[in-house]
Amino acid sequence: MAGRVFFFLQHATYEPAFQASSMGITAVAMGDEVYFVFAFDALRSWVGGTFGQPESEREREEHARGESLGVTPPLKMLEEARALGAKLIACDTTVRLCGFDPESLQGPLDEVMGLASLWRLTQGARTLTL
Repeated sequence: MAGRVFFFLQHATYEPAFQASSMGITAVAMGDEVYFVFAFDALRSWVGGTFGQPESEREREEHARGESLGVTPPLKMLEEARALGAKLIACDTTVRLCGFDPESLQGPLDEVMGLASLWRLTQGARTLTL
């Protein structure tokens, strides 16, 4: 039973990025309508190309184990999920709080929208926060 799924991403180090990316690509591959909503660190790291980079020693070890197992890194999984139809979005206020001009994020994001629009879009959807 396909549905709409939202992944609200505030953190962007390896562990939360891996969780969101792996679940998101799985959901979109299974036919769900998937949205990744970026905020704060996740937004800055996505725009800066560092989404999913390990921050702690534990995350560096997990990342290395993932590489040795042939696990796709979070940034690449998210790009693949997007290619399958997942949407990358952010709230315009959050974008401005992070110091970005919403117009400058056309490309890195599929849409920057108002909070009211985002709220309505989540109606009846499954949501996960990472």
